[in-house]
Amino acid sequence: MADAKQQQQQAAVAATGVWKTIKPFVNGGASGMLATCVIQPIDMVKVRIQLGEGSAGQVTKNMLANEGLRSFYKGLSAGLLRQATYTTARLGSFRVLTNKAVEKNEGKPLPLIQKAFIGLTAGAIGACVGSPADLALIRMQADSTLPAAQRRNYKNAFHALYRISADEGVLALWKGAGPTVVRAMALNMGMLASYDQSVELFRDKFGAGEITTVIGASAISGFFASACSLPFDYVKTQIQKMQPDANGKYPYTGSLDCAAKTFKSGGPFKFYTGFPVYCVRIAPHVMMTWIFLNQIQKFEKKIGI
Repeated sequence: MADAKQQQQQAAVAATGVWKTIKPFVNGGASGMLATCVIQPIDMVKVRIQLGEGSAGQVTKNMLANEGLRSFYKGLSAGLLRQATYTTARLGSFRVLTNKAVEKNEGKPLPLIQKAFIGLTAGAIGACVGSPADLALIRMQADSTLPAAQRRNYKNAFHALYRISADEGVLALWKGAGPTVVRAMALNMGMLASYDQSVELFRDKFGAGEITTVIGASAISGFFASACSLPFDYVKTQIQKMQPDANGKYPYTGSLDCAAKTFKSGGPFKFYTGFPVYCVRIAPHVMMTWIFLNQIQKFEKKIGI
């Protein structure tokens, strides 16, 4: 009887240890998925605008009239899968790495440069893990804009991943992963480091309450995520849309060449062309992710897990 009780206690301790390990990853993925459910319609309209279907108002009106309300959630399964991989990995690894660093720093707050480095690392990890789901999401969102004969007609995210692997090879799941990883590193450096730094500022320096701290830090985090990632997104867009001239020569030989020529022709601010629109795209999801994460953590604390 005593042995059975001891085994139960050991199992409970082991379960607690496992939960403590995976908790940052579970919380990160859950908050990202909830944010995606809220932001998905905006993101869908954004993709249609980028594909040249008109303004936000025109796109919204046409989607409602021609495809119905469900069209705003087309590709949601891929979006959720992306968050279940990308955000689970980046927020989970950021929190784990941050906790380890704080332990080595004897519990003292980390300097901003160290937070930024951890954010870079977490962004790279998240992007590598989430790249296949990101590819599936983009293809599913763009599918309905293609001629009927060219549509891939993926049923859901898992069907998309299967088809891409079967038709193009497993490595095709990481097509375009290089620029994606670099952009994710920049975005997460801005997002993750600025959030923790802002929480300390609002809570410890200004003595702000919980709601003010979370909303204020989330807004700052969304701004810096946009500001840090737009230059990389701008270069990526220029590379993706470039066309050869009459002699078959492309304007840029690669990302570095594009960055150098852009800086030379327009200076540093050229990389921030369209920043307000880009910020409206990026910041809301960042803010919602932090707000949901805070609520999840409060709920877990309330029920004692």
